[in-house]
Amino acid sequence: MAWNVFKFCTALRGLGSVMILMVLGVVGVSYYAVVLTNYGPTLFESGGVASFTAFAVVLFHGLLAMLLWSYFSVVLTDPGGVPPNWRPVIMDEEGGEAVPLVGSEFSSPILFMQHQSTLISDPGDPRIRFCKKCNQFKPPRSHHCSVCGRCVLKMDHHCVWVVNCVGALNYKFFLLFLLYTFLETTLVTLSLLPHFIAFFNDGEIPGTPGALATTFLTFVLNLAFALSVLGFLIMHISLVMGNTTTIEAYEKKATPKWRYDLGRRKNFEQQVFGIDKRYWLIPVYSEEDLRRIPELEGLEYPTNPDLDSRL
Repeated sequence: MAWNVFKFCTALRGLGSVMILMVLGVVGVSYYAVVLTNYGPTLFESGGVASFTAFAVVLFHGLLAMLLWSYFSVVLTDPGGVPPNWRPVIMDEEGGEAVPLVGSEFSSPILFMQHQSTLISDPGDPRIRFCKKCNQFKPPRSHHCSVCGRCVLKMDHHCVWVVNCVGALNYKFFLLFLLYTFLETTLVTLSLLPHFIAFFNDGEIPGTPGALATTFLTFVLNLAFALSVLGFLIMHISLVMGNTTTIEAYEKKATPKWRYDLGRRKNFEQQVFGIDKRYWLIPVYSEEDLRRIPELEGLEYPTNPDLDSRL
């Protein structure tokens, strides 16, 4: 009997509170090492050193606030699910208009599967897709998550760190979480670097042995996170520029031209971050962007007409 690894995907749900506590634990240790142990006690000193210390502490708190805001936005925001009564839109060849898939014989997904060969001239048509696990139609670019047990709109991946799927409605928040995590961990690493060097050079380091151990641990943790998150950030920036998700990156290998690639600017603005530049660096969308860009809701995605004609 073949071993089905997906049967054990639901076990990842039990990591929920554990992973959140782990993230908060790393944040707490970093706060203790940077603010309470090393930089906080020197805030009221005079001179240029105190000015730099104040700047570092303020910047640390600002990045930390944005990191936590972005993180909990990813955790608490539903990535997008398929509406129960959603039906794909097909092209009426006689009228030349897009119409929803309706009718008595195709109102049931089971009947649709029985008549699928007569309805779809192109089996690879991304507009008409069906999930056998959910027993319902699913929009283009959506995928079934074995951990969440449902189809997720424009699913990128299921992230154990955020205890949630990353999809259409929280992908921007996830990218901002990566950005602010990289900036915060880099700042902490640079702030503690002199103490780390002094530790190995037998230099004089103020503080108790426990504080020194915490400083050493914080430096190593933040350096590791900064390097690993940088790799993820670069990867996702390239995905955004090509309007591709992590899952679609594998599908794209078999396709010479990606039909959803609208150009870097449109991919960035209309597919992920919105047109209003004031909201690019915060984990929210403007009401105007949500109203005029239906792609941000995860159900409609325009394709490149030049690529469609070639395909």
